Amino acid sequence: MQNNFYFKGNFSKIYKKPSKFSEVTSQILYGENFKILSKKKKWIKIKLSFDNYIGYIKNEKYINKFHPNYKVSNLKAKIFKKPKYGTKSWLPFGSKLSVKSENKDYVKIEKNKWIKKKDIKKINHKEKDFVKTFKKFLNTNYVWGGKTYKGIDCSALLQIFFYYNNLFFPRDTKDQIKYSKGNSKKKKFKKGDVIFWKGHVAICLNSKKLIHAYGPEKKVLIMPIIKTINVIKKIAKLKVKKITRLKY
Repeated sequence: MQNNFYFKGNFSKIYKKPSKFSEVTSQILYGENFKILSKKKKWIKIKLSFDNYIGYIKNEKYINKFHPNYKVSNLKAKIFKKPKYGTKSWLPFGSKLSVKSENKDYVKIEKNKWIKKKDIKKINHKEKDFVKTFKKFLNTNYVWGGKTYKGIDCSALLQIFFYYNNLFFPRDTKDQIKYSKGNSKKKKFKKGDVIFWKGHVAICLNSKKLIHAYGPEKKVLIMPIIKTINVIKKIAKLKVKKITRLKY
């Protein structure tokens, strides 16, 4: 029995339990690969192939034959019914696409679904400029469990860079801390340093500034490194747990 499926909704919430009233723990993106662990009426328990994340989604909008050859490279890509005839739907950054045909400016990914070429890259494209990736999400709303233009949390902001580059990285901060090597004694920071607290993470853009999806401000923003460390220590009573390097 084949157990290899691909999500075909624009994106969807992943729940901790099979109920829309349950905690939202993450999201699944268009074209994302997963296995079905069990089925329960309108729900399926899934395991994402990328990071082994387990949760529940509605038992709909997935297929078992899909050959992704492109991916969304902008923060979001508008879906068109046909070239020049837009809809109100968008695909999020990192969505994997199976391009069926194309013309000068658009590619067709499904019946009545076209995307502009400027919004996509080939599936094996590597984005080495992490600053460029993280800044795409600047001012995006902070949403617990989110990982799209509609809302994103701190650990997803870090993970989405790896997902886009087809590299494994854990979903939740607690697992990211365990996975990353480093210490907490660093005094001077530089571009590419990743700062972990219990339940939070931020990435240094240079020696003075960092970017993070920050709950108290309800959005992704750039802040001074030292000020952020002091604010989190004062308000949340949390010290820096680990400082590591962004390796890819």
